[in-house]
Amino acid sequence: MQTQTEMQREVDEAVRTMRAGGIILYPTDTVWGLGCDATSAAAVERIYRLKRSGNKKSMLVLCASADMMPGAAGLAENLIPDEGTLGVRIPDHEFCRRMLRALGRPIVSTSANISGEATPVGLQDVAREIIDGVDFVVNPRFEGKPTRKASSII
Repeated sequence: MQTQTEMQREVDEAVRTMRAGGIILYPTDTVWGLGCDATSAAAVERIYRLKRSGNKKSMLVLCASADMMPGAAGLAENLIPDEGTLGVRIPDHEFCRRMLRALGRPIVSTSANISGEATPVGLQDVAREIIDGVDFVVNPRFEGKPTRKASSII
């Protein structure tokens, strides 16, 4: 059983990575995702390149609360689709909530797969190319109890 201190150390490293413009591979309440600071256009671009996709509709953001992101102010422009809408989720996941509170900004969330390939439900399903392409991989012991079903963006 992991301690709260171990989880906090992992959260701190993920946040440090994102503040430095890096991208992370992390568990959510649904599936494993690629993430970055949603205000960093360079980090968002790295995720598009890693996924081999320019499909802005495949990206959403996680927020700690609904008031974290009034009108998508401050988000990276390359994150917002042409029609000006963006998917937002408030995750029911302790690790994600801690990370969001510590970063203080929305975090990009998109499935951890190459565009067109199957969505990986667990870390063991994530392609080596994705794992090698991120700056930090969160320890899978902080996965919790995910639904193992990707969010639908409607």
